Amino acid sequence: MSTLSGRRILLVIGGGIAAFKALDLIRRMRERGASVHVVLTEAAQHFVTPLSAAALSGTKVFTDLFSLTDEAEMGHIELSRAADLIVVVPATADLLAKMAHGLADDLASTLLLATDKRILVAPAMNLRMWLHPATQRNLAALRADGTLFCGPVDGDMACGEYGPGRMSEPLEIVAAIEAALAGATVIPLPHSAPKGPGALVGKKVVVTCGPTHEPIDPVRYIANRSSGRQGQAIAQAAAAAGAEVVLISGPVNLPDPPHIETLHVETAQEMLQAVESALPADIFIAAAAVADWRVATASEHKIKKGGDGVPTLALVENPDILATIAGRTEGRPSLVIGFAAETENVVENAEKKLARKGCDLVVANDVRPESGIMGGDSNAVTLVGRAGHETWHETWPRASKGEVGHRLIAHLVALLKEKTA
Repeated sequence: MSTLSGRRILLVIGGGIAAFKALDLIRRMRERGASVHVVLTEAAQHFVTPLSAAALSGTKVFTDLFSLTDEAEMGHIELSRAADLIVVVPATADLLAKMAHGLADDLASTLLLATDKRILVAPAMNLRMWLHPATQRNLAALRADGTLFCGPVDGDMACGEYGPGRMSEPLEIVAAIEAALAGATVIPLPHSAPKGPGALVGKKVVVTCGPTHEPIDPVRYIANRSSGRQGQAIAQAAAAAGAEVVLISGPVNLPDPPHIETLHVETAQEMLQAVESALPADIFIAAAAVADWRVATASEHKIKKGGDGVPTLALVENPDILATIAGRTEGRPSLVIGFAAETENVVENAEKKLARKGCDLVVANDVRPESGIMGGDSNAVTLVGRAGHETWHETWPRASKGEVGHRLIAHLVALLKEKTA
């Protein structure tokens, strides 16, 4: 039986040339047993008709926020919450901007703001629109809010240009929908999360994120695939809870989160110095994927191929930032949180890290390539802690990195109260 069998999808079709692919997407979802309800923006109706969408979906198509008949039969609030998942195809720059800023001036944007369900977007736009700083800021805000993304990909544009901004194909979007429905799709009211400006008011939180780059020569370095998204999401969640936040970021391809002091570093040694300069703090969260080793002596010039064969690189250990902060005898934060990116024996290795580093909690995840977690938009974590002489662990279902950030901060608020009571 298909994972879409019996699932209810609300499909918002945006106004772009890629809208014609949304009709094929409807057919693909229905083939797999999904019930599909369609909303067309005003612009979308220039590319596809309500009649064609209705014929393929087998359901009434909605277009008008102020249709009294539709409001009597199924109000926009109910329409936004009756689905298991909301899918936006194509997600235009305009729709993404409305979502990021909470605008609600038509049926589609009102539904997207009023829903209590996850939202998956498949962006499509001209490459310059996609790369524009305003769009990139909107994307960062949406990712932090927990919006799921499918694409875009590099490809030929209807305008004749080539580059990022081409919408993913319908079957790729179907796969993303199935993956989204494999986890929880209901967004709970934030009654269990930090209560806005209050839970961490007067507290200082230091967060590290991203990779470090350890130079080999002026053009090469040792690094990893960390995107920095989880660390940024944690920093934003802490700021939302009222904390003073300092984010110390390795090299990432993300804009700095708004209203958060962000310090940029390259190497592990620079990151440790930045962390120590940011102390004292109440909570330290080491979410960065710091390189374990660096080249003992980086070359001042680019290393060339030659007749001497492959060069030998002598490696030395980098400073252990987590253990250094956790082991401080003076000025140790009340809570020191580590991360463990593992490819095997996740819980076992996290327990060993907890004992070895002397931290209060380890957030572990499985970063095997097939998991799609390192560099992706979602995460599946297991918290490993200690109660007396015993260790405990708690596994959370896969969720967006934004949701993981908010849930982690809520957990730390409770831990901090226990520790300082």
